[in-house]
Amino acid sequence: MKKKYDKFEDEIIEAYEKGELISTAPSKAELEKFRSAAQLTFVKDRRVNIRLTSPDLMDIQTRAMEEGIPYQTLIASVLHKFVSGSLIEKSSRITSRSTRTAKKQAAG
Repeated sequence: MKKKYDKFEDEIIEAYEKGELISTAPSKAELEKFRSAAQLTFVKDRRVNIRLTSPDLMDIQTRAMEEGIPYQTLIASVLHKFVSGSLIEKSSRITSRSTRTAKKQAAG
């Protein structure tokens, strides 16, 4: 499926295809400005304390171990994805704990 571009984007593509655009290297000052902005974007400058159930924390720690990252990093990543709108819920995925809960409910 071909992506549709707006008028401005079409002008840029046309200029590129005609060879009218010249690639230039950024100056040292520009690079430093970009580097600084990028670093500030990901500075973790706040602490948060939350209460979790023991089973939830154990599941989080297990998942983090499987991913090879600290569990605090996993929690921060999930929260970041949630607030940025990129966390997608998969309704078909069943976790081991939800399976245990379903089995208990079926038996009880």
